[in-house]
Amino acid sequence: KNGRIIGEGYHKHFGGAHAEVEAFKNCIEDPTDASIYITLEPCIHFGKTPPCCNLITKHKIPNVVIGTLDNSSKVNGKGIEHLKKNKTKVIVGILEKKCKALHKNFLHFNKKHKPYIILKWAQSNDNYISPKNKLKSKPFWISNVKSRQLVHKWRSEEHSILVGYNTVIEDDPVLNVRNFSGENPTRIVIDRENTLSKNHKVFNNQSKTIVINKREIGYSKKYISDEICEFLYKKKIQSVIVEGGKKTLEDFINNGNWNEARIFKSKIII
Repeated sequence: KNGRIIGEGYHKHFGGAHAEVEAFKNCIEDPTDASIYITLEPCIHFGKTPPCCNLITKHKIPNVVIGTLDNSSKVNGKGIEHLKKNKTKVIVGILEKKCKALHKNFLHFNKKHKPYIILKWAQSNDNYISPKNKLKSKPFWISNVKSRQLVHKWRSEEHSILVGYNTVIEDDPVLNVRNFSGENPTRIVIDRENTLSKNHKVFNNQSKTIVINKREIGYSKKYISDEICEFLYKKKIQSVIVEGGKKTLEDFINNGNWNEARIFKSKIII
């Protein structure tokens, strides 16, 4: 307003107040007649929060600058239409490429009807991801301390993290955020026969755990990753880091069910 920022905000977590709500709440003066800059088209429907478009018109904001359209079926241009009907000047597509990158999980989820999939593994110099036989149920570290901290940063940025049955048995992972500050992702475990002991660390109370078994998916398709993606879409999981093991990663790779692969390469020989 009058050439200076009077309020800022962002959407902190799913189900929480949207960025617009936070920005208005944080205003240091009356926002009437100010301009608002938003990375994603404001919502027009009642969901977990009230419509942001109503909030914008309530505060008599004459100028709205939007980075990119919200491609979900409930919005997709309807927010812009509502604002224009209320005599608001709307500009769309400012820094659009950066805004789409910021919201890539959300936009991909709505367009493809499946989560944004990130594959992650570490491999030795001779292209193995772990020894054939391990003596203890704990991770065999190929990567180093710095790379593990980066992985925990990635975990804090995504909605969920997924591992297969054998990884739980062999590594007994926690799958949380420890070496970085941030939210723990939802943990997803493939356990076809539902036989994993609840004593495994992945079932502790540090974050939510979803188990995928025969009761949840049919195991009727050639690639289980197809059914997993369908299942997670229904659960409204927008992004997944697939951390293994070998069979799980190969299933996602062989059927093209992935968007990124983040691979650590080490000088270790296995």
